Amino acid sequence: MKTLLLFFLLLTATTSAQNNSSSHSAAIDNTLNEWHAAAAAADFNKYFGLMAPDARFIGTDATENWTIQEFKDFAKPYFDRGAAWDFQPVQRNIYVDSSQRIAWFDELVSGWMKLCRGSGIMELIDDQWKIKHYVLSMTIPNANANDVIKIKQPLEDELLKTLGSR
Repeated sequence: MKTLLLFFLLLTATTSAQNNSSSHSAAIDNTLNEWHAAAAAADFNKYFGLMAPDARFIGTDATENWTIQEFKDFAKPYFDRGAAWDFQPVQRNIYVDSSQRIAWFDELVSGWMKLCRGSGIMELIDDQWKIKHYVLSMTIPNANANDVIKIKQPLEDELLKTLGSR
């Protein structure tokens, strides 16, 4: 009898954890969809309201490693003119840690730069998932890597000099 009771307790705890993780994944998915939609609608307040107060945004350019205030300063003119950017999610993977308060994700998004990869970290703050860290990267087909390197090499060689490469 004790074994049967223990089995049901473990089954209930496992099912509860899976359901909780699943509900978090759905909420995170929804937050990311709202975030992308807010950019497409040029809704500055909603877009940045879905980010944590200490968020970081890493853009596709090697110089784009911004605090949330730096990112707001960069983005404000785009939002003000009514056309920010429009990335449509194509594929997304979400992972929630055992505390159910931290999550990370990766996604493929499609927009004016064609396919890009987004990845990031989210934190549950006051019962709402917030984007804490987001990295946007352009995807480059392996077959075209050498061509892309030739295009970016002159600019990045100069940047490496100023960054003091090793």
